Amino acid sequence: MQKRFNIKEVAPNALKAMIGLEMYLSTASISRTTKELIKIRASQINGCAFCINIHTQDAIKNGETNQRIFLLNAWRETEDIFTEEEKIVLAITEEMTLIHQKGLSDETYSNALQFFSETQIADIITAVITINLWNRVVLGTHLQIGQSLA
Repeated sequence: MQKRFNIKEVAPNALKAMIGLEMYLSTASISRTTKELIKIRASQINGCAFCINIHTQDAIKNGETNQRIFLLNAWRETEDIFTEEEKIVLAITEEMTLIHQKGLSDETYSNALQFFSETQIADIITAVITINLWNRVVLGTHLQIGQSLA
């Protein structure tokens, strides 16, 4: 892969805005476990090895189990590995990440309202949007595992 630019050097204000989203999410109404599941699942879909590497490590540090991480890309096939709330979050993550297919469906949104407030759903959507943004920056700039945005 051809080495490309460092976003911090060529677009520092864009990077600051992205970090602003992360700052918001650090105080958001959803759990850290939920945020890491979102980050890993969206990164799997997008094929972003850099982000998968970082967020699986972060999830493990936060107490996530290897089994749940290993099964994350097949969460629909598991019965009791993920909670119903987590399954809704993962459905939102997939539908928002694969927005070109149908976007967030009415069915998934209605199911989410059974477990989450509108504020929490907004935070879930913001978390999905944010990791998709990072995935696109990493993939677009060919950032490799072990490299830094800084």
